[in-house]
Amino acid sequence: MSLPAAVPLGEFATLFNFLPIGAYRSSPDGQMIRSNQALVELNGYATEAEHLAAVKDIAREWYVDPLRRGAFKQQLEREGFVRGFVSEIWRHKTRERIWISENAHVVRNAQGEVLYYEGTVEDVTERIRNQEALRRSEEQLRQITAQVPGMVFVVHVAPDGRREYRFVSSGVRDIYDFDPEDLMRDPMLIARYRHPDDQAVLEQDMQQIRQGPVDLGGEFRVVMPDGQIRWVYRRSCTVSSDASGFLRVGVLLDITGRKQAEAALHESEALWRLAMDSTGDGVWDWNLATGEEFFSGRILAMFGFDEGELANLAEALDSRTHPDDVAQMLTDRQAHFDGHTPVYRNEHRVQCKDGSWKWVLSRGMVIARDSAGQPLRMVGTHTDITELKQAEAQQRALETQLRESQKMEAIGTLAGGVAHDFNNLLAAILGNLALAREDVGEHHPAQESLTEIGRAAIRARQLVQQILTFSRRQKQEMQRQPLTPLVEEALGLMRSLLPAGIQLVTRLPAATLPVVADATQIQQVLMNLCTNAWQAMDGRSGHITVALREVRLDAAQALQLGELPSGTYACLSVADNGPGMDPEIQHRIFEPFFTTKAPGAGTGLGLAVVHGIVKTHRGAIDLQSRPGEGARFDVYLPLASAGHVPEVVAAPVTAPHQTCEAPGKHIVYIDDYEAMVFLVGRLLRKRGYRVSAFGSGEEAMDWLQAHPQAAVDLVVTDQNMPGMSGLDVARALAQERPGLRVALVSGHVSDTLKAAAAAVGVIEVMGKQDSVDALGHAIRELLERTAPAC
Repeated sequence: MSLPAAVPLGEFATLFNFLPIGAYRSSPDGQMIRSNQALVELNGYATEAEHLAAVKDIAREWYVDPLRRGAFKQQLEREGFVRGFVSEIWRHKTRERIWISENAHVVRNAQGEVLYYEGTVEDVTERIRNQEALRRSEEQLRQITAQVPGMVFVVHVAPDGRREYRFVSSGVRDIYDFDPEDLMRDPMLIARYRHPDDQAVLEQDMQQIRQGPVDLGGEFRVVMPDGQIRWVYRRSCTVSSDASGFLRVGVLLDITGRKQAEAALHESEALWRLAMDSTGDGVWDWNLATGEEFFSGRILAMFGFDEGELANLAEALDSRTHPDDVAQMLTDRQAHFDGHTPVYRNEHRVQCKDGSWKWVLSRGMVIARDSAGQPLRMVGTHTDITELKQAEAQQRALETQLRESQKMEAIGTLAGGVAHDFNNLLAAILGNLALAREDVGEHHPAQESLTEIGRAAIRARQLVQQILTFSRRQKQEMQRQPLTPLVEEALGLMRSLLPAGIQLVTRLPAATLPVVADATQIQQVLMNLCTNAWQAMDGRSGHITVALREVRLDAAQALQLGELPSGTYACLSVADNGPGMDPEIQHRIFEPFFTTKAPGAGTGLGLAVVHGIVKTHRGAIDLQSRPGEGARFDVYLPLASAGHVPEVVAAPVTAPHQTCEAPGKHIVYIDDYEAMVFLVGRLLRKRGYRVSAFGSGEEAMDWLQAHPQAAVDLVVTDQNMPGMSGLDVARALAQERPGLRVALVSGHVSDTLKAAAAAVGVIEVMGKQDSVDALGHAIRELLERTAPAC
């Protein structure tokens, strides 16, 4: 809307006109409506009418920066007022640039519509110019003080000690790691960084300042937040004082580097003073022309000599150098004499006074030559590196042991993998063997041959179990069983392994001596002990005696053997007439990787494994040996009581009998081993089942999806298969055919596998069966859980 050229101001007109600063009314679009005399004169005019007639657009004609009008208007509309709005403007008539400060507010009618703006205008040009001059002056001061190393400061100190920093240079960051503004906000910040031991000096300085103008200087320490200590040099003086206090200027310099250099110099001097007497290095000074050589007291003590016991001749130590090291020592010396190496350096052994040998690192340099360049004088040091050499030898031994361990681990992994695959082959052989015996009938002439094939296959399976035990893939099976037959079986195998010239003597009782043990591990103990015995012969002829007897240990004997309970034990002894062992070797004989054999001839694991197996069987092992008198290992195993654990009874090998399993039941069998797929399918069909057998999970799922109406009573799947695993099959069936029963077969059944199988609805997780026939019985039991017996 438009407004008249002038709007009466009523009773405030006199005040409006006689204000010492400019006052105005303007429309929201920038048109001047009223201006008082001070504003008229500020713009270079004589009357209000002349001023109003000249001003058309405040934004373009008044503000040096036209955008200031928009900012002014935006603030007015947002907040309803403006205070201290500083801008640079043109004096309208003279076009002189000046600075003003505006205060204004919005005037609205009863309906809330904006009528006009009212405000005042004050000329602040002088103040702005003074501020700019001060800013330039401070900037110059900052630039100047930035060139001064350390912190320049101006501080006002009140009579009561309160401080106010008026200026702090940027160098404060180099000392205290904080900004000048931090100290100006908190004048006590520096004081809190003072080292506790230097706080008293600070208090003395403050007392002197309060007593009157004083120049101060000195050094003190500051403690950084991370605990680092820095040294600071301070110099300050009073420049003015009045009733409010003292104005002081000063400088702080970081002198930490200088202090550290001084400390290092003092330490170096002290070390040098002690070098000849207390260093670990011995000093030598060799006159090559005369052959005389000075040896420091440290060198003499290094080799066990007192002063005067070793001639001051180079030959005195050279003659005590190990013969194997002399050639290299002379070569390294000559290389330095000829200038090929800047420093002589050699490691060699020196025989001490007591006959022992010490490794020394010898370093030296020729410091004088004749006119022909021939060396005249050489100085150097000897450093005892015996412990270092021993540590290096131990490190090499450990590295060798590690390589042997890694080799054994790799062999074990390979053996385990081969045994696993061989086990599958044996399962197919034994399964087809059982079916073949059933096919040909009980009285067929081939039964005798088939029986022998079965015995060989079972023996092969036992061998596989030993391989799995070696590779640590076979779990321990503790069962009550007679010890004597186990020993006899192991000795039968041992006889074929012993080298020529080694006689095996056995002394076994008629009693079976029942123990609770893992048969394979006990046989491993015996074979390891026998192997260790014949290897101790080192190619010589001799005999090994294996004895088994029942012994009664009283409390004292049991305690001496390893805190065993007293009672009746089976004692398995392995003795040889080899070279025997001294006490030191006996003390370490059961340590892992300890071996007395030549490099590459043993791992040092055999007896450690024996010791571990015996301990897990709650037994003990004892060693009796003397150098030149052979060795005897006694293994004590507690005899089992009659009611301990049911004795293992080997099931006779018989032909499988056909029973009424579950006629018509449909089994889906999945295994990636083709022979097992064929074998299990044939076996289950002979038991009256309908069988769909597949060589992969993908193949089985494709068939099930293609035959959605086919009734299936049970899915039996191997777990470890390429592509879809058994769990993957169970998971897919839970989506494809909810409620279909799935059983999982795995060679390694763990709690983790059971939990994962239960989560996808598997009803049973079965271990690999010892025979295909056993798998058929396991499947029958699963079906009988929900089906009546036939």
